[in-house]
Amino acid sequence: MSQFRQISTFVDVVARGSLSASARNEGIAPAMIGRRLDALEARLGVKLLQRTTRKLVLTDEGAAFLEDCQRILGELEEAETAVSARSARASGHLLVSAPAGFGRQHVAPLLPSFLAEHRDLSVNLNLNDRIVDVIGEGVDVAVRIATLLDSNLVGVKLADNQRVLVAAPAYLKRHGTPVKPADLAQHNCLAISSEGSQRGWTFRDQGKLMTIKVAGNMVCNDGEVLHDWALAGKGLAWRSMWEVGAQLDAGRLVTVLDDFAAPDSEIHAVFGQRRHLPLRIRAFVDFLRRAYAPPAYWRRR
Repeated sequence: MSQFRQISTFVDVVARGSLSASARNEGIAPAMIGRRLDALEARLGVKLLQRTTRKLVLTDEGAAFLEDCQRILGELEEAETAVSARSARASGHLLVSAPAGFGRQHVAPLLPSFLAEHRDLSVNLNLNDRIVDVIGEGVDVAVRIATLLDSNLVGVKLADNQRVLVAAPAYLKRHGTPVKPADLAQHNCLAISSEGSQRGWTFRDQGKLMTIKVAGNMVCNDGEVLHDWALAGKGLAWRSMWEVGAQLDAGRLVTVLDDFAAPDSEIHAVFGQRRHLPLRIRAFVDFLRRAYAPPAYWRRR
């Protein structure tokens, strides 16, 4: 910093023609300007200015050095102007991670509109159901449908994640409609599996949460497959509204046990903690929040 100040002071003194004029511009004593020039000449080992009480005269070395300093300061000013312009307009490359099913339905279809608004951006969308290492893998934004545990990440809520128990009307006609969670023991439950274990379904009964281990003749680790099985009338499935909203509106699926629905979880955009968040990240997160905000959005996909 002191070296830069010495150089900028040298250029300013030559431009204004005197130490006192440069000192008035900064609001400091002329002696301080003189000390900066002395320190600069001592560091370089050359005399840059011949100074008298009446005028300043550049030495040959000073004239050559002045030309280089003016060029460097000019380039620095141009660089600052350019980065300020970029901060006002989202640009660069954005690496986005999202769960496969959600990303296919609710991130990928929105990207063309986002990029139409931000023409200086490009996006790499990585769809993966594992929890990615946002910082270690250089991910700019990760969409997550889960509780945030990593204190090194910042999370912004995008939407609620409502879970519902659904079945095709044909299945309920054949097997009846459960009226309480215990009735699920008599039904074919299409459960998702993870690493060889089957997940339970969570309900709320009289203000208390309970998880029920369900059973059925078909289990899969892919939620989209369970969704298709439910549409085909093969059993009950516990799914997110973002996945089944359109089928509910169309009557192809119906919800059951609504009185026992567990509290909604949340859909987040997460990113590494940064003091100055790049505009490309802010723009993308804000875009998703606006897109997901209307309740009707989740019913038409």
